Amino acid sequence: MGDVTVRESRYAYAETRERLIGAIHAAGATLFAAIDQSEAAGSVGLSLRPTTLLVFGNPKAGTQVMAAFPLSALDLPLKFAIWDDGGAVRVAFTPARVIATRYGITGLDPTIVAMDHALEALVAAVG
Repeated sequence: MGDVTVRESRYAYAETRERLIGAIHAAGATLFAAIDQSEAAGSVGLSLRPTTLLVFGNPKAGTQVMAAFPLSALDLPLKFAIWDDGGAVRVAFTPARVIATRYGITGLDPTIVAMDHALEALVAAVG
């Protein structure tokens, strides 16, 4: 888990989710999906703590990376996992620098740095 960053939110689960969605929109990024994983579990008779996966990004930056390094599409667009961990709300994401290392992405350092700054700024909305 060393390549994943986990932060604790200062807000309850629902507010954390809404604040992150708002921050994504305010930053001009695209929210591709908000997947309520606990709802999906309930649809098949299973129980899961409140958990949401937000899939988001900036197509201009992400397309540039995926065009040069197609395997990076396995980790792009970027994602936040949000879950209620017994009263503490956690937000996790994979830093862009980790994705860059994973797929041998070179020559796009300014883009990767900008993606990491964006991730940090977004998660700051709840941290």
